[in-house]
Amino acid sequence: MISRRDFLKTTGLAAAGMALSPHVFGASEKKVRIGVVGGNFGCAFYWHEHPNCIVEAVSDLIPARRERLMKVYKCSKSYESLEKLILDKNIDAVAIFTGAPDHVRHCVATLKTGKHVCCAVPAAMSLDEAHELHDTVKRTGLTYMMAETSYYKQAAITARQWFKEGKFGVVFYTEAEYLHPGADKLSFDDKGNKTWRHGLPPMLYPTHCTAFVPGITGERLVEVTCTGWGDGAPEVTENRYGNNPFWNEIAFFKTDKGHSLRVARWRTGAVRGCERAQWYGTKMSFFMENPLGLGPIIVRAGKQMEKDDAGFERALSPFEKYEQPSYWKTDMLPEPLRHTSGHGGSHTFLTHEFIDALVNNRKPAVNIHEALAYTVPGIVAHASALKGGDQMKIPTFYDG
Repeated sequence: MISRRDFLKTTGLAAAGMALSPHVFGASEKKVRIGVVGGNFGCAFYWHEHPNCIVEAVSDLIPARRERLMKVYKCSKSYESLEKLILDKNIDAVAIFTGAPDHVRHCVATLKTGKHVCCAVPAAMSLDEAHELHDTVKRTGLTYMMAETSYYKQAAITARQWFKEGKFGVVFYTEAEYLHPGADKLSFDDKGNKTWRHGLPPMLYPTHCTAFVPGITGERLVEVTCTGWGDGAPEVTENRYGNNPFWNEIAFFKTDKGHSLRVARWRTGAVRGCERAQWYGTKMSFFMENPLGLGPIIVRAGKQMEKDDAGFERALSPFEKYEQPSYWKTDMLPEPLRHTSGHGGSHTFLTHEFIDALVNNRKPAVNIHEALAYTVPGIVAHASALKGGDQMKIPTFYDG
């Protein structure tokens, strides 16, 4: 495998002064014994490959999914439900990849048995659930991490480092899109039963977009106005979410530093699917790859002047194609995890981040406060859309 030093040389990042600041892999022999729950998305991670992790047991309500988990993680022990798995005294932590409406219930139950939690997104589906989860994590003192893939997309790692180095100048505006046309196909299982995605309000699943500001600049989203669109189809008039009427929602957020974020979260339309962002700065802007075939692109503030079609002068900002490094090839990860993975290479990073945080007794990057900073803005945004776009305050969850 390519080393970090060789990688920096071949990509030119060393000359640019880009420090990747990976965790130092110590000689710790500590093993985290983990249980994995949820045989769909739960199979997409790499717990069995991490040198400090042992998959102790797996669980899913559906036998075929349990068998798949056992095969993927080479684990011989399984349970019929999360409720049974969390009683296993040999398990230190549980990776929860169940349906979104069950996340808080499952996380709280797991934490109460003294086990750490890594959970799929979103962290919660209501403000009451957000408070319950926050209070349980605080009361138990255990580790909670949300497995937000956008935090570890390769372009997000780049943007975060460039922000730390001041290359953007001031990031005054960000745009983020999670466009998922054809989502209605996920609304039913193979037997025709409605899944939790049936009628799901788009902004209750916002974190693949909202993570691109708090997860890059550290700012918090404090105000929002949001509008929604629906066509009266049965899925958006008869569902478990208070008869959510929207296929698509678009929100405009204000940060605690007075900057702006626009989020487009669409479930239908003549659009190409993507999970992406673009950051606009006073010195430099950065555009993640566009589903229409453009990018990644860097735009720099220019000194050369040009004239617009009305004859007025303006600065000409040059742009350049950016060759995105694959950070998963470097020693930012333990060697067994240096391979491609889902959601822009994020799955191996999420696997390592959770296990490494437990081994070294530190907070994971997407801890309870970060998780709620990504999740709660969407909950409030949907409430704004239901009120016709009212400007609404977003609560924050700080402990001091």
